[in-house]
Amino acid sequence: MNFANVSVADLDSASTSAMNGAAFGIVKMSHDGKVTDYNDWQSKFTGMSKSAVIGKHFFSQVAPCTNNFMVSQKYDAGATLDESLDYTFTLKMAPTPVKLRLLKGANSQYLLCNK
Repeated sequence: MNFANVSVADLDSASTSAMNGAAFGIVKMSHDGKVTDYNDWQSKFTGMSKSAVIGKHFFSQVAPCTNNFMVSQKYDAGATLDESLDYTFTLKMAPTPVKLRLLKGANSQYLLCNK
């Protein structure tokens, strides 16, 4: 998988082991923001175990630093989404600049994270 070119269809059909093989973070969510998968890269990057985040609301319980107009509210804007942005994570770590890619399709939504 390639951070810049992976599609919602690619992610929707990817197994957990395929997502774990990615060299960037992948957070898979239901349309109501509940985490349904969280890859190994993202877990190591944030220091948050999969068991601590799966089933939780990503924007309010896992990463409230993303609960704003720049990230969480983009998912509410329409049926589909594919947008990249520079961002700084501040939760549970020193301020860390990252590149985010926000994706939303018919079945799931994704937040991809790359350093």
